[in-house]
Amino acid sequence: MIVARAAAELAPAERSVAIGTFDGVHLGHRAVIEATRDSGLRSTVVTFDPHPREVLGYGVQLLSTLERRLELIAAIGPDEVLLLEFTSELSLLSPEEFVRATLEPIGTRSVIAGEDFRFGHGRSGDVALLQSMGFEVRPVPIVPGVSSSRIRELLQQGDVAGAARLLGRPVEVEGTVVAGDKRGGTLGFPTANLAVPANMVVPEFGIYAGAAVDRNDPASEQLRAAVSIGVNPHYGGSERRIEAFLLDFAGDLYGRRLRVELWRRLREERVFEDEQALVEQIARDVAETRSATPPPL
Repeated sequence: MIVARAAAELAPAERSVAIGTFDGVHLGHRAVIEATRDSGLRSTVVTFDPHPREVLGYGVQLLSTLERRLELIAAIGPDEVLLLEFTSELSLLSPEEFVRATLEPIGTRSVIAGEDFRFGHGRSGDVALLQSMGFEVRPVPIVPGVSSSRIRELLQQGDVAGAARLLGRPVEVEGTVVAGDKRGGTLGFPTANLAVPANMVVPEFGIYAGAAVDRNDPASEQLRAAVSIGVNPHYGGSERRIEAFLLDFAGDLYGRRLRVELWRRLREERVFEDEQALVEQIARDVAETRSATPPPL
């Protein structure tokens, strides 16, 4: 898949275009992007970085990094992505100005859009406007109950299985392994402490069963992982930590990037009577993780 950062980088062609931020690339996004391939035209996804809400000052917890978003879009199979930098200047373009600056120069003939599609300054552009400007518009029905905001709500509740059904894939947390307290090793369960970007959504505190893969090594196999998200209340912690114990793994992960899938929330984090009780509970968490299966989609 070709990734261009300006309209001029794309070869002349008649195009079927999907427009959106596509954070998380959930089932609704997939339906729109898949429809671009059915037109017989060159299939193109126009997306933005950073997220418009970040530029407009509203703030947003992202479901996927830009790198992961592009990977997920590529897996759907469009010919190319036009990745536009979202700036305050871009946000002020009227719908007509956006069309003239972006859609017309790349040869857009058909626009694929969800039924609630809006674009341009103040979200004032819609499907009817595109049709009035001469574009064929192919509306894609909304997938009931599926939205990025709903997925964020489910994650805030720790419902990773529910979120997975809307994403069409397991929930993921991705970060670089950094030094931690090294307490897990003394307990017999050495963990990888993940540094996750501050603007990424992280599920509710608790203990999760899932799996991890080393992003630095394309040939690495996925390993089961028991994952703790929280502040380690047993030790009086206050800083959020994301720590993954990789089952049946021995090695140095410092500086590596891990993608961790969260399949099921096992329990809340809590204070134990003593360290031995904590160790025994971790052993039970690991046993549950070993027998866990990915969530049904």
